Amino acid sequence: MPERVIVVGAGLSGLSAAHTIYLAGGNVVVLDKNSFMGGNSTKATSGINGALTRTQVDLNIGDSVKQFYDDTLKSARDKARPDLIKVLTYKSAAAVEWLQDEFNLDLTLVSRLGGHSQPRTHRGHDAKFPGMAITYALMERYEQLSEKEPERVQLIKKARVVEVLKEGNQAVGVVYEIDGQKQTVHGPVVLATGGYAADFTSDSLLKKHRPDVYDLATTNGQHATGDGQKMLMAIGANGIDMDKVQVHPTGLIDPKDPGSKWKFLAAEALRGEGGILLNKKGERFCDDLGHRDYVSGMMFKEKDKGNWPIRLVLNSKASNILDFHTRHYSGRGLMKKMSGKELAKEIGCGESALSASFSNYNDIADGKVKDEWNKKFFHNLPFNINDTFHVALMEPVLHFTMGGIEIDDKAHVLNGEHSPFDGLFACGELAGGVHGANRLGGSSLLGCVVYGRVAGESAAKYLFQRTLQQGGGAAASRLGQISLHIDPSQPGKISVEWANSGASSGSAPQVSTAAAAGSAPSSESKPNAPKPFKVPETEITLEEVAKHNTKDDMWVAVKGIVMDLTTWVNEHPGGPQALFSHMGRDCSEEFEMLHDDEVIPKYFPVDLIKGRVKGQEITLEY
Repeated sequence: MPERVIVVGAGLSGLSAAHTIYLAGGNVVVLDKNSFMGGNSTKATSGINGALTRTQVDLNIGDSVKQFYDDTLKSARDKARPDLIKVLTYKSAAAVEWLQDEFNLDLTLVSRLGGHSQPRTHRGHDAKFPGMAITYALMERYEQLSEKEPERVQLIKKARVVEVLKEGNQAVGVVYEIDGQKQTVHGPVVLATGGYAADFTSDSLLKKHRPDVYDLATTNGQHATGDGQKMLMAIGANGIDMDKVQVHPTGLIDPKDPGSKWKFLAAEALRGEGGILLNKKGERFCDDLGHRDYVSGMMFKEKDKGNWPIRLVLNSKASNILDFHTRHYSGRGLMKKMSGKELAKEIGCGESALSASFSNYNDIADGKVKDEWNKKFFHNLPFNINDTFHVALMEPVLHFTMGGIEIDDKAHVLNGEHSPFDGLFACGELAGGVHGANRLGGSSLLGCVVYGRVAGESAAKYLFQRTLQQGGGAAASRLGQISLHIDPSQPGKISVEWANSGASSGSAPQVSTAAAAGSAPSSESKPNAPKPFKVPETEITLEEVAKHNTKDDMWVAVKGIVMDLTTWVNEHPGGPQALFSHMGRDCSEEFEMLHDDEVIPKYFPVDLIKGRVKGQEITLEY
């Protein structure tokens, strides 16, 4: 098989690299240790940043790339790497428009998040979380390519990469474990394995570099254990800024399981559209749109003062704009809708205190009163106690790791002497230095796409240069020496005759290949083959479903069918925690918010379909 680029990690960064390699004409194989693609990218809830995009121009937003660069430089503080930030920001519009043009994604809604001088965080009108919508589009396209062009595009899931192979200063492949066996694949390597904000393992990078935050909950999937960082540092790559771990201020607290180590993130868009944070006195205590580390720090100060819990409060205007978010969080039991009087009672501060807090905030927004927290941007006012609100309990959570493996602006992995390895590239959260000491909201998806594309371009260029070097000046003449003989009576068989090879034409080697017949040339290519999907005729009442409501016996109903998730829950791309709030319930609405119907017949085991909901029509399209 022709040499291909090996991409490790099938989140948005790895998929952006893989698609870039493919579009450049290269061959690519993607390895992921999970049984699903997407990683943490699917969890991103606010959007993707871009400066001077077509959408901004259409909306008359007066942004510039320089403003975005300056905002990012300021956020990165003393750890700023201007060379990496320039790539991130100056290639941002091209990244957003690549997603729109190449994958037909709608990214025409724009919000302003904390730390941004202009609205530049893009999402779509389709209501889905932008991380899910964007990543799924690339996942789906990659699976299609692996089925249609298996000679060029391979996908291997449940393949845990354990070693990067190196000869001198050159990466030459990886070793991975699959089904208990070790396998080796050779080629240039792009690592996109994510961060370590859920690294609670025995050799935890969190415990080593940030023991002070090790006990916090995390928004990351259980797979974010710093595998790539550990592998690369083992071969001499340079780890930088490893103590720069972002604590996000707004992790949603589940009232039924407040001590859970795994939290859902309240999208920064909730505050971007006007949501405010209140302490247990019903008072604001910070600029809600400040940098994440600032807001988290101010929340911890309130804890020290005895002013927890902290609530995120959205009025009806913000709630309507973010209807998808509020319905989604409410469906999970993480957010509640209530009147102003009910909110004052729940906080325990009294109606007059809450009303005074709202009035003061409105006066600040109108410029009548100076804000002691120096908040500059206000949206969807006024706040009025006679309004209705969506409310959720918050706490700071581990979210993102700015530290990682040092790269240059071409995504080459650098060693301890800051020199690049040959044939070794890193992108996404694995790469350190891109965001400095603090990452702006909306720049995680952007970093994945921009540096995924940069790594893909660099890897493809490296692959082609190597191919030419190996072929030498004789490459063209060697091509001219090959004669192909196709016999119509023997479909799928190609006779390859090498002229001037020192052998007679009668002894020319023959290669039988199934490629012409369309089957995969390698056992490494494991696309998701279509499988028969059938719903049993057994009718099951929702009352019966409700009895199966524990982690050891978990059923749900979705669009007229009943599914047993008990043994499958750990395979869920969003992690098992995302399903626990739906145990024993009809979760059709929540399912429809995030997923297309096809994911059930495509990914869910047929033998775990228990039957159909009695009295309901099956509305799942399959």
